[in-house]
Amino acid sequence: MSIMEMLKQPSFALPEKYRQLKKEEMEERVREIKQQLGHSLFIPGHHYQRDEVIQFADAVGDSLQLAQISAKNKEAKHIVFCGVHFMAETADILTTPEQTVILPDMRAGCSMADMADIYQTETAWKELQGLFGDTMLPLTYVNSTAAIKAFVGRNGGATVTSSNAHSMVKWAFEQKERILFLPDQHLGRNTAFDLGIGLDEMAVWNPISNELEYEGDVSRVKVILWKGHCSVHENFTVQNIEHIRSTHPEMNIIVHPECTREVVGLADDNGSTKYIIEKIEAAEPGSAWAIGTEMNLVNRLIQQHPDKHIISLNPNMCPCLTMNRIDLPHLLWSLESIVEGKEGNVIKVDDQTAHEAVLALERMLNR
Repeated sequence: MSIMEMLKQPSFALPEKYRQLKKEEMEERVREIKQQLGHSLFIPGHHYQRDEVIQFADAVGDSLQLAQISAKNKEAKHIVFCGVHFMAETADILTTPEQTVILPDMRAGCSMADMADIYQTETAWKELQGLFGDTMLPLTYVNSTAAIKAFVGRNGGATVTSSNAHSMVKWAFEQKERILFLPDQHLGRNTAFDLGIGLDEMAVWNPISNELEYEGDVSRVKVILWKGHCSVHENFTVQNIEHIRSTHPEMNIIVHPECTREVVGLADDNGSTKYIIEKIEAAEPGSAWAIGTEMNLVNRLIQQHPDKHIISLNPNMCPCLTMNRIDLPHLLWSLESIVEGKEGNVIKVDDQTAHEAVLALERMLNR
């Protein structure tokens, strides 16, 4: 059954009664269930989640960090992961069989992760081996499906995060002459550029047309970038930066490396979500910042740091639509289903995929 067919099943649709409840009623019920379930319940919440959900999170962080925290929490039988599908998959991979990972809304996916499916990747690998032979190592951003992590694992590669991408790309080049970087071309391009690899040494693999986009002698290619992107971060533009420079010249511009090369190149600084948060926390009172990342997080930073002038780099930016799928009604529904013994929206990765994905994760974590 496909994901789309699955989502049409009645068991995956939010019961109407939750749409009728007042916010206060839902919040009170969530508190009651958390107290009732105690340590057997663990709610990790990604930085990009809504405030109405984050208020109940037992831990807030990035995707891999939350999966690791979940794995260490052996008391938790029920892990209600407030993030997106690939994050819940990683949590299931790293936790024990006795623990159940639940995604409150199965529609909470990631457009970037969905831009590289396993069939496209296997096809690309075969074609690229025909061009480059055994000179490539695959790397995948943790923002990818379990199947892609498993592909990378069984082909000798590793996962990367936006925090450690530089060190992992360096490691990959110690293993092979070339890398295939999945699924976010911008993080791959920005990282490789920072390490001194020229833009003319980077090619793009187009999974739709099944072709390598590159002009020139392919023997010069060192990095093959998968043609994928984050639909949120790609919406920060050079024009946004030019506008800030002309209207708020005193502002520091900091962006996520999932933004385009042009935007990252013009910004004052760039880094992972964790890096951005820590940079704002450490900034001097009265300092001014334009931040190029997801709007829920930017709004939260504005609220948490009233002593600083903080705005979004793109004032017309919307929160990540798939992250926003998880709301208070879906969270409550998940928790009440646990209490009733009817766990729904369980995320389960098969043993073979999990084993191979762990190989990719461990090559990163053991460095």
